[in-house]
Amino acid sequence: MQRVEARGVLTAKRVRETTRLDRLFQEGAAKIRLPSRTGEPLEAILINTAGGLTGGDRIAWRIEAGEGTSVAITTQACEKLYRSSAGRAEANCELVAGAGARLAWLPQETIAYDRSAFARRLDVELAEDAQLLLLEATVFGRRAMGETVGHAMFRDRWRVRCNGRLVHAEDVCIGPDVADLLSRTAVTGSATAMATLLLIGEDVGRHLEAARAIIGESGGVSAWSVGTTGKLLARLVAEDSYGLRARLIPLVEMLNGRAGLPKTWSL
Repeated sequence: MQRVEARGVLTAKRVRETTRLDRLFQEGAAKIRLPSRTGEPLEAILINTAGGLTGGDRIAWRIEAGEGTSVAITTQACEKLYRSSAGRAEANCELVAGAGARLAWLPQETIAYDRSAFARRLDVELAEDAQLLLLEATVFGRRAMGETVGHAMFRDRWRVRCNGRLVHAEDVCIGPDVADLLSRTAVTGSATAMATLLLIGEDVGRHLEAARAIIGESGGVSAWSVGTTGKLLARLVAEDSYGLRARLIPLVEMLNGRAGLPKTWSL
């Protein structure tokens, strides 16, 4: 059967105090669109024209924010992970931010269906004074649609380096018995929607109390100093995607500063 083999690349540069597109490459089902807007950041929308991913599909994205640029990346819609008859779907994401750059990776939720299989790898390289806002949210079945996920495989690997030094690493593996795992109190207590949000940059700890007020009892947030930079990490869980967004949207709006929420999130 035909499988998706797709790749998209976007690089941005600073031109007369404004972030401009430098290079755009798209292949296969990977498309990138740049909505018209005034001011910063340069906003790009990633699109998978295949409409979702299933076993054997491969999609890759590379985003480079050049020195002094401001770039925000989001998606046209939620990425859907369909039932896999063989193998797994894979997504590889590479993010690079140069000196003084600000990069926000804010895709909409990934929706996993029953019997899906998926692995994502996210590698980030930051200059010492670059700032990163990184979000990934996952929903295991949409309750409003009557969807449930009993068995699936979901893997997520993050590696974030600042000036060549590893500042954040995590590996998440959920499955194969998703329903049993998520039902455990120490995991999500039967919540099927979850998100991880990472902010790296100077003095990010100033957002700690405000972030805790937004998240409440639906997750947790902590902040540290790592070498010459700071790190704020938030995790949220909710019964469904609606409940997740109710806290995720104000959190992103606060941490993303004047750039606020990507346009597609409000559609």
